[in-house]
Amino acid sequence: MKKNILFPAVLIIATMFTCSAFAGDTTKIGVVNFEKIIQESSSGKVMQKDLKAKLEQLQGKLQAEEKKVQDMSAALEREALVLSSEKKLERQRELRDKADDLKKMNADYTQEMNIMRNKRVNQIEKDVFDITNKIGKAQGYIVIIERKMAGVIYAADKVDITDEIIKEYNSIYAKKK
Repeated sequence: MKKNILFPAVLIIATMFTCSAFAGDTTKIGVVNFEKIIQESSSGKVMQKDLKAKLEQLQGKLQAEEKKVQDMSAALEREALVLSSEKKLERQRELRDKADDLKKMNADYTQEMNIMRNKRVNQIEKDVFDITNKIGKAQGYIVIIERKMAGVIYAADKVDITDEIIKEYNSIYAKKK
């Protein structure tokens, strides 16, 4: 883990010294906070709204199935004394099967939500990378790093270009609609 953070840090520092030796005071480094882009960009907000709606829909289905399992369990408890041992075993098996189905449904829905979220985040990430590359080239940055992935502990506000990227991304996203 330390090697993963140490190598990029050394590379960045070496790049800064090398470039500053050749370029003087024109060294530009940018930092981007991808989580902030997800939280504040138009596309990120739409993604969050869509995910929340899908989650509520799936939770409604799960709750309905859970209610059926609870009802089956309550009915079995009420009728346990009057059922034959064969019928009682059959109902217990049905209840276990229904409970297992509920667990599987929950796991499937969780996986579905993760796939949906990852797909949307990956698309936003691709768009943000394209915008960041465009801004980096246009404004002469030597390096633009993502705050969390690069292990940045501190970066001055003047090197954070997240708001600029959000603004550009929102204008591009508005044109796509």
